[in-house]
Amino acid sequence: MAKQKLSIKAKAAKAKRDLKAAKTKDRKAKKAENQRKRRAAKKKGKNVKGKDFDHKDRKFKSVKKNRGNDGKGTKREGKKKYRTSKS
Repeated sequence: MAKQKLSIKAKAAKAKRDLKAAKTKDRKAKKAENQRKRRAAKKKGKNVKGKDFDHKDRKFKSVKKNRGNDGKGTKREGKKKYRTSKS
């Protein structure tokens, strides 16, 4: 994926938005769960290189499939809340 061509002002605003989004309670829970799942999978000898944990399907899949919503695009997912281990 090509890097976004943003002005300095827009780049700073995006960085601020992205950081705010990454610090939300929901995002932190997903990240922590993903780290736990990756560590456990590696311990079991599973190869998770190049894969992401899909919080909807509850399994590891390729980055391309996971982030592209299995070929359906991300617009269809909307702002759906996916369950994490703690929720």
